[in-house]
Amino acid sequence: MAAAAPSLYRRVLPSPPAVDFTSPDGKRLFAEALEGGTMEGFFSLASCFQTQSEPAFCGLASLAVVLNALAIDPGRRWKGPWRWFDESMLDCCEPLDKVKAQGITFGKVACLAHCSGADVQSFRANGVTLDDLRRHLIRCASSPDCHLIASYHRRPFKQTGTGHFSPVGGYHAGQDMVLILDVARFKYPPHWVPLPLLWEAMNTTDESTGLLRGFMLISRHNAAPSSLYTVSCRDESWKSMAKYCGEDLPNLLKADNLDNIPTLLSHFIDSLPANAGSLIKWVVEVRRKDEDGPCLSKEEKERLFVKETILHQVRDTKLFMIVRDLHCASIQYHNYSLSSEEDSITRIAASACQGATMLSENLASTDAFCCRKTCFKHVQANGDGPKTVISGSVTCEGGVDTFLPTSPYSTRSCNLTLSNEIIKYPSSADAMTVLLLALHPSTWSGIRDDSLKAEFQTLVSTDNLPDVLKREILHLRRQLYYLKACKDKEYEDLVPPFP
Repeated sequence: MAAAAPSLYRRVLPSPPAVDFTSPDGKRLFAEALEGGTMEGFFSLASCFQTQSEPAFCGLASLAVVLNALAIDPGRRWKGPWRWFDESMLDCCEPLDKVKAQGITFGKVACLAHCSGADVQSFRANGVTLDDLRRHLIRCASSPDCHLIASYHRRPFKQTGTGHFSPVGGYHAGQDMVLILDVARFKYPPHWVPLPLLWEAMNTTDESTGLLRGFMLISRHNAAPSSLYTVSCRDESWKSMAKYCGEDLPNLLKADNLDNIPTLLSHFIDSLPANAGSLIKWVVEVRRKDEDGPCLSKEEKERLFVKETILHQVRDTKLFMIVRDLHCASIQYHNYSLSSEEDSITRIAASACQGATMLSENLASTDAFCCRKTCFKHVQANGDGPKTVISGSVTCEGGVDTFLPTSPYSTRSCNLTLSNEIIKYPSSADAMTVLLLALHPSTWSGIRDDSLKAEFQTLVSTDNLPDVLKREILHLRRQLYYLKACKDKEYEDLVPPFP
């Protein structure tokens, strides 16, 4: 039996080249940089700072700190009623178990930042100079609305370890030194290092990708995160969908037998990968039971109202009408189970995108939940009259409630009846419509028939969509774009061709 490795309590910070933040020299550098106006982001970072929870989670911890420092609302719950970024929530570009075992690459961290609602500028060391880094750092350190995450190798600092991520807390112009807020606080304290040395540490190769490290500037994005639909890549299925949408579909659209919209859509649906339903998810609100408190808070009612607005606007599009008619005509979706209208409330509650697992703090199992009862509640939303809420009590450690938007008008005969009421929660036809709208317009350029191509591009155009739905679609489009870029390992070379 192998002997257990000896435990460690921190390491001695090699100094020089580093200067301990809490040392007399470190305090002097801080005071002078604060006076010089290049410590503007420090206090928001310090207020939200956390230690990485796993040895390989430096990228996730750095990003969580920065996202919280920028006061970006994740739009989903962390624990209890609280919406807050945590490492455990940053899994859309790489599974957490894989990050835990192998760490995460520069491009995937940038992709995660984008998918979390931030604006990101990423720079590899071979694409910029030391002067460029200094210029970007001064601009970022002089503003509370921008933060820099450095990707570097520890060796130039004479520290143990290899590749690492940490946020930068500030800059001392007089001595050209930068403050590293090391998220591995169990190992090294925050410390100042010469900026040229940080540049040297960035100008090293990540052996997992063969690419140089670098830095990224992260700020708030003007666009709001999605409210009802989101792209999910918590398993590997998104890779096959990214390939299908980016490579296979443009070739399929060149077929000669596509002569009308229903035929084209049927061709699209029939050729979808079997796991396509894992890509686009709709967000179900999940919360712990409140035995004595009010049914829904004002904020919850407002979010529900937005969800319902988006659902209505999706169903008002001409595209939805066509997709729904194809569905009602029993055209096979080839296992495309995007919350189909045949789903029971039990399945909805158990498989909610942000589900009961998150609230019960049990991320290891997603199969231990079952819905014991459902009921209907009516709430007033922004003076727009009563809105129906379907509430499911889900069995887990402590109870949780789920609520989701419904539509008050008929969608012909493709409805589910439960307890003598018509339930029209987001369906497979809704999600299919959203996916078609979210695909980049260039996807359809391969259609051979010019008149059909023009008709279909008008059908999927976002130009005339209502503002709320348009924001939702553009957010999903950005998510799809960055996921494909991450798959192709080309993220750092790409600029979104859309707002």
